[in-house]
Amino acid sequence: MEDIGITIGEAINKALGEKEGIRRYGFAKIPMDESLAEVVIDLSGRSYLIYKTPPSKGSLRDLPVALFEDFFRALSTHAMMNLHITVQYGRDLHHIYEAIFKAFGRALNDATAMEGGRKGVPSTKGRL
Repeated sequence: MEDIGITIGEAINKALGEKEGIRRYGFAKIPMDESLAEVVIDLSGRSYLIYKTPPSKGSLRDLPVALFEDFFRALSTHAMMNLHITVQYGRDLHHIYEAIFKAFGRALNDATAMEGGRKGVPSTKGRL
């Protein structure tokens, strides 16, 4: 899982290049039945992970859910993104992690969207 996070993170970082014209920040809150997950992203060029989920016990199809934190840590490190994942509540592991991944996809889409009329990168420093 960590290697997959590294590979996806590197691909995101490479695809974004200099990050000119992107929004930089992304946010999504996704319900999945009884679960609610929130993901906030800053494509700042600095990696950090906040991972607040229910205790990492159990498996989804023989995959220990404890490995998902390793996945997201590697992804945030190699994509150079500040990533906050919070599960506000949930009972079913499948619903919890489906909500997390859907929220991540939407937040990343939001952060990488092009802002019309924006020139350069969204930073007072002139680079990310």
